[in-house]
Amino acid sequence: MLRIAVSLRFICTGWILMREGVISALPAEGLGGFSAFGYRVACLIARRKSRKDNRSERMSQAMNKLGPSYVKLGQFLATRPDIVGRDIADDLALLQDRMQTFPLQAAVSQIEGSLGRNIDDIFVSFGKPIAAASIAQVHPALIRDATSGLVRKVAVKVIRPGLRRAFAHDIASFFLLARTVERHVPSLRRLRPISVVESLERITRLEMDMRLEAAALSEMANNVEDDAGFRVPWVDWEHTGRDVLTMEWIDDVRMSDRDALIAAGHDLSRLAVTLTQSFLRHTLHKGFFHADMHPGNLFVDKNGTIIAVDFGITGRLGKKEKRFLAEILYGFIHRDYRRVAEVHFNAGYVPRHHDIASFAQASRAIGEPIHGQSVESISMARLLALLFEITEIFDMKTRPELLLLQKNMVVVEGVARSLDPHFNMWKAAEPVVSEWIVQNLGPAGFAQDVVAGMKALTEIARKTPELVTRFDELTEKLCQISCKGLHLDDETVKRLTQEQTRNNRSSCYALWIIACCCIAISFWLFLSFLHV
Repeated sequence: MLRIAVSLRFICTGWILMREGVISALPAEGLGGFSAFGYRVACLIARRKSRKDNRSERMSQAMNKLGPSYVKLGQFLATRPDIVGRDIADDLALLQDRMQTFPLQAAVSQIEGSLGRNIDDIFVSFGKPIAAASIAQVHPALIRDATSGLVRKVAVKVIRPGLRRAFAHDIASFFLLARTVERHVPSLRRLRPISVVESLERITRLEMDMRLEAAALSEMANNVEDDAGFRVPWVDWEHTGRDVLTMEWIDDVRMSDRDALIAAGHDLSRLAVTLTQSFLRHTLHKGFFHADMHPGNLFVDKNGTIIAVDFGITGRLGKKEKRFLAEILYGFIHRDYRRVAEVHFNAGYVPRHHDIASFAQASRAIGEPIHGQSVESISMARLLALLFEITEIFDMKTRPELLLLQKNMVVVEGVARSLDPHFNMWKAAEPVVSEWIVQNLGPAGFAQDVVAGMKALTEIARKTPELVTRFDELTEKLCQISCKGLHLDDETVKRLTQEQTRNNRSSCYALWIIACCCIAISFWLFLSFLHV
């Protein structure tokens, strides 16, 4: 039954994508046979009104009609140009996550169920929603401080009712599609579609727990305690639960409102430098960064401090990834292309059978043209994008965390340049990168590595008896398998057979349903032609 329901969902999805003109807006070069026929059918089905919109607008309309799960899928794929291509990823990056608000009473029920208290006991007042996205919507509210008795305004983020159930159904259809692709389309197996859906499921499940976003805000607040000019809203943990997040109300100037920033007397050039250096400092020094820093999520207070909100999407880099990023940026800044090549090989990103000198030559082809350009046209994000394109030639495996970083760097650069068109990205980045290099690759960094190595050796020594025991048990079991072979009991074989039979029957039913729907669509098209 699940496969039948998933198949029907696929049909509805395909119909909406065709009607909104998404499929007809995709490139059709090189299509032939059944694919070309399907593309022509999609062009005929597309609404006339949708043909006036550009591709990003069509995608936005279709995803919002399909529901929150598909909006998150689109946003996720925007960070994976290795899967959908750079052009489509750029279109998906413009996807407007603007959903209809749900009723006030439903939000109240969510809050009371999550916190286990009556709404009147939690807030002095609770207002109507002011914004809604795919995961949650935001309400203004007033709370009374238990210590001082003062009333403060807060922002209350409430999860959509029924979201988790709807996502569970949609993710099942995504998994079915991914398995079908891996099984029947060999050319796409390298993209690991099942792994992609697993990543989407993991990220979205985290985002659907407001306590985890609150934890991200808290962690970032600790990380930026000593940062001048950057902060995040405080969290009211007493009024935060699985389905609700209560935090500081931010009512300052949005960074997207350039005229308002000028009117408030802010130094736009300084704001651009602060934003860029803060982002790089979070990424390199702490390995934890806000992965959705578009202008709508950035505010500037009266003192010129940047305030970042909406921590539903964050990124992390390990020590190896931080060193990789710092060294390639440092190498390009100082035109040391051999160093850029060496860090790729030392990190294990490029297989050893490739020639390091050839990779250094390819890096030079990227870096040298940049040094001859004006500061207005130099893009660090563009450099990383070109570098990732070059690394594909050298068999570098996809690094999702680096792609997310590069995608967010595009946004940060865009915001900085909107503030100051003459902004020098490299000049702003150089102090932060150099500081990290000195701290982590100099004598102090070497001492830290030695201490970390000693701790690891000590931990291994403590676990040696346990490891020896486990090794003996594993050796004994392998000997038994080599002597007696691997056997399945009758009950296991019976269950496997029944499951395979059930899957085959469900697949047959699903194919018949899809075929009937295709016939119905063809008949509808035929009648449309007769009417014309």
